[in-house]
Amino acid sequence: MTKVGIPDKLYFKIGEVSKITGVKPYVLRYWETEFKIINPQKSITKQRVYRKNDIELILEIKRLLYNEGYTLDGAKTKIKQWLKIRNNMQLDIKFQDPRILKALKAMKEELYFIKKILG
Repeated sequence: MTKVGIPDKLYFKIGEVSKITGVKPYVLRYWETEFKIINPQKSITKQRVYRKNDIELILEIKRLLYNEGYTLDGAKTKIKQWLKIRNNMQLDIKFQDPRILKALKAMKEELYFIKKILG
């Protein structure tokens, strides 16, 4: 398990996400329309498939709406701030060794290529 009881797997169906987060599937689908950052991929069978970071984001939205009492607009603003902070923390990692940078860039390009193939 990783954060907040999220199982250690790559993809989750909407029913699994509902059980993990305690948010009904129809609410998750509604939040997708309100929070454009929640954008689960579709499987070959057209089912929504979420990743761990999607679940973390849903848990944060749930906390803001249900525990903190934010409105949808207020939660959207807070989520933007939360994502900015999270992304900045990830960008602060510095690699001094040029071989590591080169390897990371190659991996990024390869992953992008694979993503394009998979659609």
